[in-house]
Amino acid sequence: MSTHQANSSSLRWLFLDLNSYFASIEQQLRPELRNRPIAVVPVMADTTCAIAASYEAKAFGVKTGTLVADAKRLCPKIALVEARHEIYVEYHHKIIRAVEKCAPISSVQSIDEMAVNLMGREQSLLNALDLARAIKQSIRDRVGHTLRCSVGLAPNRYLAKIASDMDKPDGLVALAPDVLAAALSRLQLRDLPGVGARMERRLHQHHIHTMPQLLSLSREHMNRAWGGINGERLWHWLRGEDFNDSSPDHPKSVSHSHVLPPELRTVEGARAVAHKLLHKAALRLRTAGLWATNVSLSLRYLVPRSSTPSHSSPRAAWSHTVSVIECQDTQTLIEALINLWNLRPQGPAYQRPFHVGVWLGDLVPNHLHTLSLFSHLETESHRTRLSVTMDALNHKYGLDTLMPGGMLLAKAAAPTRIAFTAIPDLFEHEIPGVNDRDLNNPSSQSRL
Repeated sequence: MSTHQANSSSLRWLFLDLNSYFASIEQQLRPELRNRPIAVVPVMADTTCAIAASYEAKAFGVKTGTLVADAKRLCPKIALVEARHEIYVEYHHKIIRAVEKCAPISSVQSIDEMAVNLMGREQSLLNALDLARAIKQSIRDRVGHTLRCSVGLAPNRYLAKIASDMDKPDGLVALAPDVLAAALSRLQLRDLPGVGARMERRLHQHHIHTMPQLLSLSREHMNRAWGGINGERLWHWLRGEDFNDSSPDHPKSVSHSHVLPPELRTVEGARAVAHKLLHKAALRLRTAGLWATNVSLSLRYLVPRSSTPSHSSPRAAWSHTVSVIECQDTQTLIEALINLWNLRPQGPAYQRPFHVGVWLGDLVPNHLHTLSLFSHLETESHRTRLSVTMDALNHKYGLDTLMPGGMLLAKAAAPTRIAFTAIPDLFEHEIPGVNDRDLNNPSSQSRL
């Protein structure tokens, strides 16, 4: 454990990041997997990729996103484990309870990340370090000793997130103001949350290649280099200010994708899975009180090798997006999906789909939703009421109680998956417009 020492009392945030979360849970539940390289995968197929890797696997170069075929090549003794997302959500709530034995959680960032706003005496360095150690011990004692977490302490949540990444696994780093500039100068641009390949190229175009160069920018130059208000936020955050440290008002998109099991790698199987993914996305949309204005369908195919050059990958990808009048009901979204499906490529090279994705984008929250001037208001209201009624029954009896007929073939496929930026909460909160008493179901909401 490495800790940056400082005599400061302005550590206002604690950020906790579970290390190799899915893989660590599997190792906790299955002792035979401990101290072994393992990869968690969505399905048992060489064409899919790892969604998590243990630190023993990471030592061989296997990481999130590594193709299974490549993982086997990098680490011939790797153990593949099919994901069990319902268990990961269960453990997520156990971890929340363990953390809150020590301090109240201010925000849950994702399935494996959460933040605590430090108050009063907790903001002093020694007390903040003691609290972080107590949280780590609480997780080991109450959830499982294989679950390791890295904790970052800093004046704002952005810097606390950076600190949590600086010493993995099981690290504890405090970025107090008097060590901040020196500690940040040693990082790479890509170490900053929000700096991916595209943003790095943008920064390079502004002649920014190192962290010292970025830190030396004026606020105006940071705005120009970053583009927009986020540049100003970053300028304040990197100086330790807790400036406008808040999440966006609402998600900008909702999406689901699925690698098809071998028995569904047909045109009809892909169509059924696409309908199921849309059904799930629409339910999330309504639960969050959002309206979609764009619908996108993406398909990836296994192409016969004879139709591709020997040096190219035997795969093909296709995607298309259509605009819709602001909607959140399943029927309207299915009509858009059918239109997209009819636009998909045809021919012998496109008969073996292996991956399907559905995306609902440019979302509008309820308070900004504008009633359509081009469709009958009664029709829109009827469709929305029908969707909410279906949600209520699925909320009580399970996601697949009522579903569009087009997804029957895929009923057992495409189970709920976990995005690292969100926790599956379809059945953790009330559905807008639905009263639990109407369902004979007492409210028993879980705290996130």
